[in-house]
Amino acid sequence: MRKLLIPLVVLSFVVACKKEAGKPVPNMIDSIAQNKTDSAGTVQNIVNKEAVLKQTNDEVLKALKNKDYTSFASLIHPEKGIRFSMYAFVDIKGDKHFSKADFEKYQPTKTLFTWGAHDGSGDPYKATVNDYLGKWVFSKDFTASQYSLNKFIGGGNSLNNLKEIYPKDDFTENYIKGTEKNGEMDWKTLRFVFEEFQGKYYLIAVVNDQWTI
Repeated sequence: MRKLLIPLVVLSFVVACKKEAGKPVPNMIDSIAQNKTDSAGTVQNIVNKEAVLKQTNDEVLKALKNKDYTSFASLIHPEKGIRFSMYAFVDIKGDKHFSKADFEKYQPTKTLFTWGAHDGSGDPYKATVNDYLGKWVFSKDFTASQYSLNKFIGGGNSLNNLKEIYPKDDFTENYIKGTEKNGEMDWKTLRFVFEEFQGKYYLIAVVNDQWTI
């Protein structure tokens, strides 16, 4: 009887081992499932972020087109304010910068500000806030432009240092192709730099770009 029991015990042990060997390791399963979840969540977050930035970009364009500078002001970063660059090169010292409060204070007034210097002549460009926004920033209907996120479309012979100045921030580009009549040299583009603050994206810079001499 003992001789019969020993083989049975051994056989049971072997079968049990095979069953255990066939089971996936719980920790490994959890890890794979977690990775899949994290990956899906990351992709979803990226998609949501891109959609939000596109929507905010369009809100800025709409406000500029309608000369609704109250709505425009509501999109300015509450703490960092906003910088305006006449051309692709962002000049930290020379570009005009406003806090949100100062923009709201001076926007309705006739106060003249120096926004930079004209390409070629080097003459200072002086204008009120409204004139600068209406005649320089929104010099063309950028609501009908080609859109891109964190990618440059337009580019000329002027230095573009946007990524060096704002390495961690997102930017949008609104590009209008030049005309054949002018050899496509009259292209223009309008870039917005955004930074997240308390769960919302705000403007921290408005950068115009065009062909320069």
